[in-house]
Amino acid sequence: MSDTSKNHKKYTYFITGGGTGGHIYPAMAVCEALKSDEETKDIFYIGNPKNLEYDIVKKAGFKFLPIKVSAMPRRLSFGLIKWAIELELANWKALYYLLKYKPDCILGTGGYVSAPTLFSASIIKKPFMIHDCDIHPGIVTKSVAPLAKAVSLAFEESQQFLNSRKFFINGNPIRKTFKDLSKVDARINLGLENKKTVCIMGGSQGAKSINNAAVKILKDLSQKYNAQVIFQTGKKHYEDCIQKLKEIYPEYEKDKNIIVKPYFDDMATILKSSDIAVSRSGSLSLSEICACGIAPILIPYPYAAADHQRKNAKAMFHKEACIYLEDSDTNPESLMKFISFLLENPDKLELLQNNTRKLAKYDSTERIIKQLKSIARWKNKITKKQ
Repeated sequence: MSDTSKNHKKYTYFITGGGTGGHIYPAMAVCEALKSDEETKDIFYIGNPKNLEYDIVKKAGFKFLPIKVSAMPRRLSFGLIKWAIELELANWKALYYLLKYKPDCILGTGGYVSAPTLFSASIIKKPFMIHDCDIHPGIVTKSVAPLAKAVSLAFEESQQFLNSRKFFINGNPIRKTFKDLSKVDARINLGLENKKTVCIMGGSQGAKSINNAAVKILKDLSQKYNAQVIFQTGKKHYEDCIQKLKEIYPEYEKDKNIIVKPYFDDMATILKSSDIAVSRSGSLSLSEICACGIAPILIPYPYAAADHQRKNAKAMFHKEACIYLEDSDTNPESLMKFISFLLENPDKLELLQNNTRKLAKYDSTERIIKQLKSIARWKNKITKKQ
């Protein structure tokens, strides 16, 4: 007899989190897993329709509930008053959604987008779970952790910053493709050969320092090392990168070793194809890099909230799972030096790849689903007693 027939109950979930890929993609991994679970009745994603999450969620076919909320201004100004009014309206909108759709459980993946739903849920005592991707948890996670039925963390070190006794060290939820797709198939999908491949990316928004260094070394990586290079520039930097690349290497479009695009929707195929990744150190990027067993050169974004990217990268460095490079030290010479070092030293390349692979948590999504369902069942039992 299945669990569904025992419980006679299917569950409705709210998933919320957005602004950056680090909050959105873990949430989407959970959405995809819940979609295929036989006990799921409905899934709603709450996010800002002007943010990246809107296109991603709609493309994946999930129901999207819009809520207008932005990041808190860091300075005292009229903008702070405007933000406070916006947040209050967002709280009422979230409360409306909670009362209308009556979710059995809510998952927030952090960031300012998740705040209204989680705070409103706490007011009306709707059970929720929070997942934080970074070593240093964000302000929303710190605020709601004492009220959450479960606090899911990517890193054990995060516990010291939070007031809760309900921790689960799950790792970051990643999509099933990261576990199932082979390197050979990934390269075939991209039309690449089976040889050393370097991925250069600056996150979903791109990174100017990484881009400026990368455009000047693509030619050497292809011609001197016969390495394939997948270069994600970020949408707002794409035209500038292409213009510079045409000046430095006019024939780049005919070079089969080089792929340059503003953004890749399918990062699983990109990373699975790669041996080396030049990347920012957002927590999701690190989880995906580890799942793919890649040797990373990490360049943390220096202005990240609470300096969390630098802390993420340092944690990887201390575990001998990356090469660390400061943003201020990133230039064509330094980037080429580290990439060429890994291409010329297969033992060091293999060491980093093995160490990232050891850090991978392939069952993180399944763990989170199990905890969410446990909360939903608990809520159902309480409701029946009342």
